[in-house]
Amino acid sequence: MNDASKTGRTVIGRRRLLTAAAVGFSLAAVGGLTIGSAFAADAIRWVSPRGTLEVLDDYPYWVAKKFGYFGDLETEIEPGPSDATATVKLVDQDQADVGYPSPGVFSLALAQGIPLVSAFEMGGSDVFDFAFRKGEAPDDIKGIEGMTIVLGSAGWQSIVDPMLTAAGVDISKVTYVDAGWPTWGTAVAAGQGDTALAWEGLRAQWKGQGLDFDYILGRDFSQLPANSFVIRKADFDDPEKREMYEKYFRGWAMGLEFGYLNPRAATQIVMEQFPGLASQMTPDVAVESMMQLANVYRGRWDERGKWGQHIMPSWDLFFETGREIGQISGDFTTEEVVKNDLVDAANDFDAAKVKADADGFELNDDYKAVDVKAIEQAL
Repeated sequence: MNDASKTGRTVIGRRRLLTAAAVGFSLAAVGGLTIGSAFAADAIRWVSPRGTLEVLDDYPYWVAKKFGYFGDLETEIEPGPSDATATVKLVDQDQADVGYPSPGVFSLALAQGIPLVSAFEMGGSDVFDFAFRKGEAPDDIKGIEGMTIVLGSAGWQSIVDPMLTAAGVDISKVTYVDAGWPTWGTAVAAGQGDTALAWEGLRAQWKGQGLDFDYILGRDFSQLPANSFVIRKADFDDPEKREMYEKYFRGWAMGLEFGYLNPRAATQIVMEQFPGLASQMTPDVAVESMMQLANVYRGRWDERGKWGQHIMPSWDLFFETGREIGQISGDFTTEEVVKNDLVDAANDFDAAKVKADADGFELNDDYKAVDVKAIEQAL
């Protein structure tokens, strides 16, 4: 195992993480976000947890914008700061309307008494993975005990602790190092730490950047939920605003359906939106990244059957695990903070129109040449 103290990186103490995550931040320090009232008439603002929009993760949004799936609803999408907990804080402070936290970050907000509800589940399968230098991955997730896990933000420990605990790993036997965004992957490749937290979609992007790792995939061992869309409880309880959110989530559901039907088209739409991102990945790598994500978004479909549907036993397990390790406090129930009430309305869309849009999309020559079936076999 590598000696993290010699790498110049910040070693994260378990209690220090939870203390730091509970500390607020100055909105004036948040780059890229317009400070003001977030909820304008007929407008919804969404904020990313990852500090950038130039990724394939949000392809359903860009598809929905292109084809008008949000209707007359005005929408904004913001990158947010890379601080893991910012996405929930911004929603709480009315600087955004929809956040996209991991379950761990969502649970930290709940533990602080922030009145939020998860209203739309993006991923049915666990999206998070662990990356290892070639030939150094253990046989199973239990082998991560004794290793140093490199993160891009200290707040990400709230993702990993429940994930490992639920899988039977003794988290007192792992060490965390904050190597910073966006350099934590290169830090592991350079020998600093043993493994890096990763996620679907990022796997392909890293490969395209020459970071060729071996992986243990979360979907292969974890029964925990993935990131979801959270909103203020006050908005969820307001009938007029609920109607707006139903329309908003319907746009995302239609974008998800489009991407499922035509992954090459969804990828091309994102790349046309972000030429800089397109310059970093070949079409094959880009479509592979998108399809890794789409695989998670449609994960455990036999249990869900609808875009946005939460699997309540998975959330029960997550909250039970969080309480076991002391990450979650409070006597809330899963049903109080995880809601499927808006899901039926979100899925009440014209599926024939989405299919026609997906089937009729004009691919350019580069994306026509991408072999989707070959990518599917490698997922």
